[in-house]
This record gives sequence, C-alpha cells and structure tokens, in this order.
Amino acid sequence: MPWVAHGRHNAGVTATTPGIAEPPPEQPTEDVRPASRVVVVGGGPGGYEAALVARRAGAEVTLVEQQGLGGAAVLTDVVPSKTLIATAEWMTIAERAPELGIRDGGVPDPTGTHPAHLVDLARVNARVVELAAAQSRDICARLESEGVRVLDGHGRLDGPQRVVVDRTDGGTETVDADVVLLATGATPRTLPEAMPDGERILTWTQLYDLTELPERLVVVGSGVTGAEFAGAYKALGAQVVLVSSRDRVLPGEDADAAELIEDVFRQRGMEVMSRSRAQSAVRTDDGVLVTLADGRTVEGSHCLMAVGSVPSTSGLGLETAGVRTTRTGHIEVDRVSRTSTRGVYAAGDCTGVLPLASVAAMQGRIAMAHALGDAVVPLDLQVVAANIFTAPEIATVGASQNSLEESGVRYRTSMLELARNPRAKMLGMHDGFVKLFAHATTGIVLGGVVVAPRAGELVFPITLAVAQRLTADDVAQSFTVYPSLSGSIAEVARTLHHTEVGSR
Repeated sequence: MPWVAHGRHNAGVTATTPGIAEPPPEQPTEDVRPASRVVVVGGGPGGYEAALVARRAGAEVTLVEQQGLGGAAVLTDVVPSKTLIATAEWMTIAERAPELGIRDGGVPDPTGTHPAHLVDLARVNARVVELAAAQSRDICARLESEGVRVLDGHGRLDGPQRVVVDRTDGGTETVDADVVLLATGATPRTLPEAMPDGERILTWTQLYDLTELPERLVVVGSGVTGAEFAGAYKALGAQVVLVSSRDRVLPGEDADAAELIEDVFRQRGMEVMSRSRAQSAVRTDDGVLVTLADGRTVEGSHCLMAVGSVPSTSGLGLETAGVRTTRTGHIEVDRVSRTSTRGVYAAGDCTGVLPLASVAAMQGRIAMAHALGDAVVPLDLQVVAANIFTAPEIATVGASQNSLEESGVRYRTSMLELARNPRAKMLGMHDGFVKLFAHATTGIVLGGVVVAPRAGELVFPITLAVAQRLTADDVAQSFTVYPSLSGSIAEVARTLHHTEVGSR
C-alpha cells in the first residue's frame, strides 16, 4: 500500500518505514519523462517550494491558489500562531524578572498590584495579520521574479493532465500539464454540536479577529494546537481551561516532556481537565457553555475548538483523474510524493504524512525533482525535526522512546535536567531537560528530545547526529561553548559512553 501514515512521529527506526511500498501498484517503475509544463494547485509551502524547483529546472510553471500565497501555513496557521506565541513568550520571560533582580517601577493599578506589562490584544493581532500578509507578499514577489505564473482561483483536475481553474475574478481557464502537484492543505475540523461562529466559539484561524483578551478561554483539545494556544493565552493574561479527552496533554509526544508541560501549565494557574471529552459547545448570553460527555459543564467567555484538521481534497476532481484517497480523505502518496495516477503528485497536509510545513516543502521539492528527472532522495521521516511552541518548547527528532519500545530495538537513554545547566541558571530557567537515545551496541544516536526555551534551535545538533548517523561519543567529543544551553547535549552524550544504565 502507498504511504498513508498519520501523526507526528514515525513508527520505527530502520531506513524502511512500515506501510510504505515503492512505487504504488499502479505506478510504472521506469523514470518519469522530464516535464516541460507543471501546474501546482495550492500555494502553501509544498506548492510554492515545488514551483520554484520546477521553474529553476526550466519548466513552464503555473501555480493556482485561492486564499493567498503561503497558504494556511502563512496566513492562518504557522506564521500567525507563532507570532502570537512569540509575544506571549515575552510575558513568560517577564515572570522571571524578580528572580533576576529586576523590579517593576510602575505605579500600582487600582487592585494594588504592579502589572509589569499589559497586553493590547487588538494591536497584537493586528501585528500578527500584518506579518502574515507581508510574508505572503514576499512569496508572491519571489515566485513572479522567478517566472512562475500565478492564477488566483480554485483549481481542479479534469483528467491527469489538465487543470480547470475557476478564477477569482470570474471565468474559467483550462491549463494543460505534463505534471500536476496537489498541495491544497487542510482546514480545522469542526463538530456539529460545537459549530464555530467566529465570535465566541472559534477555530484557531478565527482567533486573530479578537480585539480583547478573553476573560476565560476554554480550549477543547490537548494536542499540539490546543496546548500551544492554551499556554500562549495563559501567558497573555487570560484565564484558561484546557479540556483533554486523554490521560494527559500532548498524548502523542514524549511522556516525560508532556508530563513536564502539564505540570508547568498547572503551576501557572491553568485548569487542566484530563479524561474529559467535550460533547458540545453553545453560546450563552455573555459567553459559552461547554458540556462534557459525563454531563459536567464548563463556562467561559470564549471557546477554542482544537480538535484536529481535515484534508482539503473535496472538489479537486480526484475521482476523474483516478487519484486514490484514504478513508479520511487524504491523498495517498509514496516516498517521492507520487499518487496512484501517473504524472500527478501531492504534498503537504492533504497527504496526511506529517502535518509540518517543513515536511510539506520537502515533499514538494522531492516531487518536482522526481518529475523532472533529477536525482531524488526519498522522504525519510527519521530525520524530521519537530517543535511544539509551548513555554518551554518541546523539540524532537528521530525515533521516539515509544517507537523504540514497540520495535524492540535495544537502546540506551540518558536525560539531564535543564536546571543543572549553568547558562540556564543565569537566565533563570528551571523547567526542561535534554534526553538522547542511542543504539545499545553501535552507540549511534537514534533520536532525542529537548525541552527548553527555544528548544527548536537547540535540537539542531541532535538532528545532525541522527541524519549523519553519529555516535553518542561523536557528539560528546565535540566542543561546546561554556556556558551554553547546548552544552547539556554534549553532557548527556558523555553519560551514554559505555553505560548500561537505561539500556532496553
């Protein structure tokens, strides 16, 4: 069967990922003829990166996008959310000020407290929208400078080598193609009993319309999106209730990391309701009422529904072109982004492989390299680094501890608390750790977890180790700056030298 994997992490630690067949049964095994006409449907990371690769290879490229270049990643998802979270991060840093000897010199407010900073959510969200729009314009300018033709409208397949575009400005245009790439992304999942209204019951794409900070925000869903926004709005000053149907927040992540984040959430005053499945959310006179499956209710001023996403694959003419989808509506692809129909490729969230902008971009680049006859390295999820933008952040790469346990691979693991790091002490950082997994026999680094402020930056040395198959000794013997947060990575690697502690 083609690759139809879902979730953040791969299931194994070998080069061949279970569930992947190369190529799909209907695909010919010979190389695809180099294409001269490429049509990309979707202008997100998977689409615009593919368009640039194809254009630089000399192809005639048309990109079709309905909502704006950059797609959801730039306009409603990654860029806006991480901009909002970056603002919240400053509030989190400010909490450490008294410990560092910094005090507020302001005048007490009427309550008698000294708020060091107050959040103007209208300005925050205006800046979020401005930055997203600027990034979209930059992408447009880059595509046009490279000679990519951009069509505003909705594209759909009319057979495997033709795309029909319903133009935004009216009319229909048909574009013939040697190769088509579908990169249409995904949209927030909604529940019939909790339909968003854009005012009180919201999806994450609608949060940026708020002009005032929610007094009490109920976040339904404790996955990555729910956890990120719950943490951000708590830091911005809102009361937050996080409703989780699972035993803990971030159920798909490293257990030690998820436990730490949940503890931090509670310490900061967030109410976390575990094993509590939301059944409905309705408007009240001045807020929302969330009803749980066991009959309990939760009141709030606003409710964020963060219950996953669905692929944007309807209305693409997939059946007409013979492109297969999964039962969830995702487009089936292999490791070079081919679908079941020759000449038709797909990339990004519409494939369900891994919902990361970096993976979408890589899928798009791989697709065009393959279609245009260039050398291709198939997508390898083993070397994908992922980051959760909570405070502290959680960054992971390579095999997870759960996947190692399930696969039966013998491994050694070591973990070091961030609070022991001298640089962390200087910065007033207390919560976090570095954890590495190494093969019990060869010592090759199989994966790692970093929980720390800016963990997304710190994980890169571990990513290099996993990608280049370095051993723990290789990492341990490399110089690090003293003092530095990255020094903890080398220190953890040193503890893995000839140790049997933690071997599995």
